[in-house]
Amino acid sequence: MNAPLFSSAKPYTRWWWFSGPIHLADIRAQLDWVKANNFGGVEIAWLYPLDNNQLGAPWLSPDWAEPVLAAARYAAELDLGCDFTMGSAWPFGGFHVPPEDASQTYAGPSPQRLEKAWGIPMGADGGPILNHLDRAAVHRYGRSFGAALQLPARTAELGTPGFFCDSWEVVPDGLWTRGFETAFQQRFGYDMLPFMPNQNDHPDERYDYRRLLSDYALNEFYAPYTALCHELGGFSRVQCHGSPTDLLAAYALADVPETEAVLFDPDFASFAVAAAAHTGKPIVSVEAFTCMYGWNPYPGPGPYQKEEQLADLKLVADGLMANGVNQFFWHGMPYNPPGGDQRFYATTHVGPDSPFASQIAAFNTYMETICSAMRQGKPYTDVAVYLPLEDAWMADELPLEIQKPSSKYIYEFQETKLPRFLKGYQPMWVSKSFLDEAEYANGRLHCGKSQFNWLFVDAVWLDLETVTTLLRLARQGLPICLVRAPQEPGRVKHASYSTTVAELLAQPNVSADWQQCRVQPPLLVGENLPDFWCTVDGDEHTLFFAHPASQAIRYPMRYGQANEAKAWQQPVQLNINNQTFDLTLSLSAGQSLLFRASSAGIEPIAVDFDPGPAR
Repeated sequence: MNAPLFSSAKPYTRWWWFSGPIHLADIRAQLDWVKANNFGGVEIAWLYPLDNNQLGAPWLSPDWAEPVLAAARYAAELDLGCDFTMGSAWPFGGFHVPPEDASQTYAGPSPQRLEKAWGIPMGADGGPILNHLDRAAVHRYGRSFGAALQLPARTAELGTPGFFCDSWEVVPDGLWTRGFETAFQQRFGYDMLPFMPNQNDHPDERYDYRRLLSDYALNEFYAPYTALCHELGGFSRVQCHGSPTDLLAAYALADVPETEAVLFDPDFASFAVAAAAHTGKPIVSVEAFTCMYGWNPYPGPGPYQKEEQLADLKLVADGLMANGVNQFFWHGMPYNPPGGDQRFYATTHVGPDSPFASQIAAFNTYMETICSAMRQGKPYTDVAVYLPLEDAWMADELPLEIQKPSSKYIYEFQETKLPRFLKGYQPMWVSKSFLDEAEYANGRLHCGKSQFNWLFVDAVWLDLETVTTLLRLARQGLPICLVRAPQEPGRVKHASYSTTVAELLAQPNVSADWQQCRVQPPLLVGENLPDFWCTVDGDEHTLFFAHPASQAIRYPMRYGQANEAKAWQQPVQLNINNQTFDLTLSLSAGQSLLFRASSAGIEPIAVDFDPGPAR
């Protein structure tokens, strides 16, 4: 199925239901508040019991399902969407997962256990993690969830729900599954088991292991998960970050790929955005405002919780939209009776007692206006940038000083950035999985639904298949910037590798100088360009610019960081439709800019929203 369009671009909020009594009156009161504050819907997520450890109805029981269905029905009455997290806590798991469906390592059952789940006293064992490398286990898990809610039979009553899958969060050390040993032997011609206890001492063998692990994660989890969501009458909305995969290929398997901020930098959205573009998916969502100022473990609270600065949130939102995001999910709103004070510890608090409650509706309208505009047409494309998968799989952990609660390994790509010197071209990631199917014809690289003029490759390691693909595309005429002669990763070295590399480098349209490869002037010419995003519909270009201060957002955000945004002005050249427009970008402190440009000229679009200064 094509990724379903939300009924509007209004932001949703995640809605945490804590294990315990759930009352219809409270459900209605909170959904009424959501509607009144210009949200488009909610996503119900189930969590641990609060301090009194009063447990709710048994997981997936009729008593559990009754308020869930009541919430979805009332949301539909209010013309609100109602999505569901397909499970409790994260990652997928729980005591309803039988031993044969539980996560495995090469040495036996995984020791990882589910934490903070519905129906489990805090601090208690929450059950095994689901085997994410076994599609049969994934289907059994998802079908039990669907059966509890009588899906898909109720979809006509409830609408088309999104089923959310959070970031990977499966401990990656030694992951294994039935048949993995045989599949590895058949593919690589040797036994991986002797190398598993000390992978870090054997980077070539570890690389081979990661290649196969990626294929298993794609074919046994992400692809079956989306098929399962369709079977249940809904669609998949998935955060693929953290997974040991070709990240673009994983995101491409979701109906709605979802990024996250600020545990992840706003520009991390570039991976989900690229996958959506290559597969023609119009929506890229974000779990927004997570752990804005840092993360404290349970029970929290997080730094400055319930003291969040709306000016800071706006700067984050602008940075996300300027990197291609067009659907927000606030993170988020706890289940609360009127006047209640329940909270989730790792979040920006959303509700009538938010410090910025009086401005939520206006802020939601602001995000809706920009997201609606940026859904028109397709992303502008010029230069494709190769995602250095081989480099990431040959490497190990990030340096300790740049690790975060959300990242440990280089293959998670949190520190992998698009080249700044290509910013004016609005570069976009491509990975091996897309290039393998790509063709260069009529002066354009056809990469799924995307088209590019040239390709930029900066990698130390490239496997033989990738080099062979690059050679095929170069022979077709694709201009390729290959920054250096690559090396072959993996244990098996091919005699043909060096000659294939030499032939690639000998092609007249292959150069180490990127300026020899560019086909046309950049979309935008100017010094120190801010983050921006451009979509194209016919000859009409829609451009959104975030304040340059958004580029400084890193986890954890400084409290009141938006105050550092000063008035900014920059002359630029805009090159569209074989025309050049000279214009001056002018932004007051913390503000953004949206306009449409066509052969007829440039038309500003009003996006006025002033959250006031951060305190």
